[in-house]
Amino acid sequence: MAIVVNTHSDTILHDISLKIPQGEHRCIVGANGAGKSTLAKVLCAIRPSEAVSVKGRSLHRLSPTERKKEINYIPPRLEIYDPYLRVRDYLEMSRHGTRFGIDEAMEITGITPLQEHRCLTLSSGEAQLMMTAGALLHDARYTIFDEPAANLDPLHTRRLFGILRNEQLFGTRIVITHHLDLAFHLGYDILCMEEGCIVFDGSSEDFFAQKALQRRYHGAIARHADHIVTEFL
Repeated sequence: MAIVVNTHSDTILHDISLKIPQGEHRCIVGANGAGKSTLAKVLCAIRPSEAVSVKGRSLHRLSPTERKKEINYIPPRLEIYDPYLRVRDYLEMSRHGTRFGIDEAMEITGITPLQEHRCLTLSSGEAQLMMTAGALLHDARYTIFDEPAANLDPLHTRRLFGILRNEQLFGTRIVITHHLDLAFHLGYDILCMEEGCIVFDGSSEDFFAQKALQRRYHGAIARHADHIVTEFL
């Protein structure tokens, strides 16, 4: 099985074609405004497109029940308007799969002490971990993480890395990130975007080769001792 995009274009994306087989993870990278989040919303039918198919069927024409089994999108920010909704309540509503229980998902993501807190009182990093726990409970075949490490401190970033690297926890992972060192260590294939176009779709090894980084980032990014770092002037 694979998610296939066959020449999608809109006001932001231009002639997007790609195929992500089940079990082949991707990191989507690129500058601000390159179209990464727009592509993610196309892939999960938040922005419906006839160009996107799964199992040979148009994704956005699947029933909600069918579609939620196939793909789940985790946004970069929590959007909840109920001031009384607790973390455990949120996780109860997120549960569509049967592999994990709520207590297990909280333990994996380190949010057990927060279970009685109201969601709107969480820090941005805590909210991100709660949404990750919700993704475990959703248990879709494909999960899209939109900037999952953007609001995490180093300790929780390391926890997230372990979660994303654990093949027992999620199905196919699609991770949108500006955190190139995280992308490098995840080792997923890389899809790089510029101005609404895919300019690279290949292996992590090829993308993070020193010469390739020099050419693409004009010396601003370099590889040192198995880390990807910003080169300051």
